[in-house]
Amino acid sequence: MDFEILGKSLLSTFAFSMVGIIVFALAFFLMDKLTPFSIRKEIEEDENTALAMIMSAIVIGIALIIMAAIMG
Repeated sequence: MDFEILGKSLLSTFAFSMVGIIVFALAFFLMDKLTPFSIRKEIEEDENTALAMIMSAIVIGIALIIMAAIMG
């Protein structure tokens, strides 16, 4: 087994994972700042399930976009 190829593959996987996590965190931060209300308050205290479903769809969409960008 060639450990040099394995090391390069692990390093590139780690690098792409970090880029994806950073972009995902930035997108989530922007969603929180751009909404005129507190997302946390609406979901936790007011139990707004519709907002929770919309936010989960946005999160899944962003994750799919990041995955497609990394895959090429």
